[in-house]
Amino acid sequence: MSIDESTAARVAKLARIKVDPEALPALAQDFNGILGFIEQLSEVDVEGVEPMTSVTPQRLTRRADVVTDGDLQDDVLKNAPDAREGFFVVPKVVE
Repeated sequence: MSIDESTAARVAKLARIKVDPEALPALAQDFNGILGFIEQLSEVDVEGVEPMTSVTPQRLTRRADVVTDGDLQDDVLKNAPDAREGFFVVPKVVE
């Protein structure tokens, strides 16, 4: 597959990237280089190779998804400049 200048211009338009007309030949060449690399990857024999998500075999540790009531209201509100009846007091913004 080969990308010409009109296709490169269309891709740039779809990506909403402004490309000057004199830069289109270089952009098309870059696209062709990328496609050439992808074609090289398709030649690699991956028979029997399991897909992976990381280069190191590891499993992330998981914690239990438990809802807790922090019960830290007093500790949090003591840092507030102004708190009343268990809530932060902020200046009125909307008139």
